[in-house]
Amino acid sequence: MIRVLLADDQVLVRAGFRALLDAQPDIEVVGEAADGEEALTAVRERRPDVVLMDIRMPVVDGLAATRRLTGDERLTGVKVVMLTTFELDEYVFEAIRSGASGFLVKDTEPDELLRAVRAVVAGDALLSPGVTRRLIAEFAARSKEPAAAEGLAQLTEREREVMALVGMGLSNEEIARRLVVSPLTAKTHVSRTMVKLGARDRAQLVVLAYESGLVRPGWLG
Repeated sequence: MIRVLLADDQVLVRAGFRALLDAQPDIEVVGEAADGEEALTAVRERRPDVVLMDIRMPVVDGLAATRRLTGDERLTGVKVVMLTTFELDEYVFEAIRSGASGFLVKDTEPDELLRAVRAVVAGDALLSPGVTRRLIAEFAARSKEPAAAEGLAQLTEREREVMALVGMGLSNEEIARRLVVSPLTAKTHVSRTMVKLGARDRAQLVVLAYESGLVRPGWLG
């Protein structure tokens, strides 16, 4: 079972997500929180696999809660998916830099929400949907001039190529087709690249791809 914790200050939002998630045979909602502080307490007590975390909450907002959660070595297995009301939320890019595995707009289709929860547990992160690619590009365009990421030089030519494709939002299967290799080989290259760069997950690998200049805004089409 995939264990999910809901963190949102709107009761109706939590109720809607709970009804959808609990109806799935492989997903279980193990707790709810109305603010970031409650979310952190609940995560420590219940150790969910995924936290659906609203960005704007009272007491401690979702961004601060995510930083504290991802910075706690005891909670390294917990994935955070940020929830936002607007597609161009000013905090989204910073949320991913803080360790979130991805994000969703609250009015996303139910099937996409379910795919998202399963994707982050599988280690794929939420980087394939078009809205994610647009948001990453938007905030990368506002960032400072790219600088070489520490450790980028130690990547092989193929790993740099794979990292660029990850940065463009491609899944392992899409990378495999592009490079004419097996999905397992593509996944191995992605994993090795993450280890070499010290990336927590695929989402942070995308950020590094932009910050290093390996991928430029506008390449996504």
